[in-house]
Parts: sequence; C-alpha cells; structure tokens
Amino acid sequence: EGLKLLMEKLARVINRFSEFAGKFKNLPTLGFTHFQPAQLTTVGKRATLWIQELLWDLRNITRIRGDVWFRGVKGTTGTQASFLSLFEGDHDKVETLDRRVAELSGFEELYPVTGQTYSRKIDVDVLNALSSFGSTTHKIATDIRLLANLKEIEEPFEKDQIGSSAMAYKRNPMRCERVCSLSRHLIALAQDALMTNSVQWLERTLDDSANRRISIPEAFLTADIVLSLLQNISEGFVVYPKVIQRHIAQELPFMATENIIMAMVKKGGDRQQCHEEIRVLSHLAASKVKEEGEENDLIERIKNTEYFRPIWEELDSLLDPKTFIGRSPQQVDKFLRDYVEPVLKPYEGLLKQEKKVILNV
Repeated sequence: EGLKLLMEKLARVINRFSEFAGKFKNLPTLGFTHFQPAQLTTVGKRATLWIQELLWDLRNITRIRGDVWFRGVKGTTGTQASFLSLFEGDHDKVETLDRRVAELSGFEELYPVTGQTYSRKIDVDVLNALSSFGSTTHKIATDIRLLANLKEIEEPFEKDQIGSSAMAYKRNPMRCERVCSLSRHLIALAQDALMTNSVQWLERTLDDSANRRISIPEAFLTADIVLSLLQNISEGFVVYPKVIQRHIAQELPFMATENIIMAMVKKGGDRQQCHEEIRVLSHLAASKVKEEGEENDLIERIKNTEYFRPIWEELDSLLDPKTFIGRSPQQVDKFLRDYVEPVLKPYEGLLKQEKKVILNV
C-alpha cells in the first residue's frame, strides 16, 4: 500500500515536470558539461533529463510492488509441519490453506519457500528502489540549486518567506536544499536492508526486527515528503528568460566561431587563414572577459576587422540562439508523447484532480 501511494505521488510529480518541459521546450539556454558552458540546449530539454530518471524510478517501484508476494502459512521454520499435522498428513489441504490465506490477505502470489520469515532480500529490493529514487531527486534538486545561483531558474518563494536570517536580499533554495538533505538519508537507508539481509542466519535471527522498524518506515516517509517537496517546486518554478539570454550572449560568440568560419569559406575564404583570424580575435576577447571583467566583444571585433566584411550582414543570423539548439524541441515533443504519456495513462483520473502542495516554509 505504501508503494502504491508513492507511485501515485510520483506520477503527479512527473506530470508537473512534463508540463514545465513542454512549456519551455523552445527556450534556448546554455548547456553545461563539467559545469562549464557548452553547446546550447533548451530549458524544456534539460527538464526531460530529470523526467526520464523519474520515469525509471516509477518503473522500479512499480516492478518491486509486483514482486512483493505473501509468505503464507509456512510454520516456525517454513516447513509447514504443524499444518500437515493439523490436516493429518493431507498435503493438498495444507497448500489450499496457504493459497486461501494469501487471497484473503490480498495477494495473488506466494513465496514457494521461506524460513521463519519471508526473505529480507525483499526489503533490500524495496529500499533499493526508494534509494535509487533518492539519487534521482538529489541530482534534480542540485541542478536547480546551481541554476538558482546563476539566477536562471528558482524554486517558488512565498511573499513573506525569509531567504536568509542575516542577508535580507537573499532567496536561498531552501526547498531544494531540504530535498538534497532528505535524499541523502534515503540513499543511506538501503545499506540497512542490505546489512540486515546479510546477517539472517539459517532460518532466521531476530536482529532484523529493531532495524526494520526504523529503516523501512523512514524510507517510505522520507520518499513521501521528498515527493511533496518536488511537487511544490515543480508547481512554482520561476524562469528568468532575460538572465538566460544574457548568459547565452556572453558565451555564444565563442561557440559560433565554427559557423563563422564555414560562412567565410562559402564566400571563398581560406579556412586556415580564417581560423587564425578567429583564433587571435577570440583570445583577445577572452582576455577582456577574464582579466578585465568586460563583456564578450568578439562579434564587435569581427565587425571591425576588414577580413570578415563578406559576412558582416550575416552575423546576426549566425548568432541566433535557436540555430544552436539542434532538435531539442522535437526531442521534447517525442519524449513526452511516446514515453511519458503512456506511463501516465493509468493515472489519468488522479492527475485530473488538481491537487496543489502547499508547504509551511
């Protein structure tokens, strides 16, 4: 039942992130590798990377829920000896009782063999699925924290919320920080289940009980509140296109050098000579940015260099950010249509119920 509740909340979070991805599928933004500016992507395309991992988490949780069977009536060491005695050696009656108790308890499948308890490896599988989900949410919240530092995207911020007790101007990403904090705890809980299963001697020992009473409930409760936080964040994302555009403008001239070289070659220029001209101007512009703290003036330098006169009129089109995002919008559409919608279809009724998560921050 706990897994079902988490599946429903996770489906809602995936739905909210998908709406965000669709809305911003065309908005160019700097991509980052090594947290260094790289080729452009779009705000929506980046969100699909988060959604894809959430989809895998929903798959994992759904799969493990289907793998949770019933121990049944197996007796003190799993041999069913007492029940065989009760039914005077009638094995069919013992098996019928086993199946009937399982049905009455809401299960279709039974573990064929057990010791005194069901194998604690089941707990391992359940907590591993939740721990894996914690890994996903930590990555998502960290990405949002990094983008908040860049002032490109922020989590929701309430009207009377205090961003910092010392610095009144700050808007600390406290929800995402809370997600990271709780996610680390969720990730660590899987180790409890692994250790507990590994020390279950023979038919069972009782050193599992106290641990399970803590680790299993904590894993479910932690996953639950992380989902509530993510839903609240995804329903209140704040995007700053002007800041994103400014960051692109600072880096795009460097990224556009290959396009500029190709445009010059089409006009009859020598590629090697063009490359050298661009290289010299790029280094001068980079020096301005890094050593003097000035804006990137590479394009102005190109406009003032007679060698590049043949393409002066083309520079604006060569620097259009939308020409650098590849198939990002199309990838978002295909991903949402072919991969997200089929997974969310069983939850359609649930998703139509407009439910907002309001957190006391």
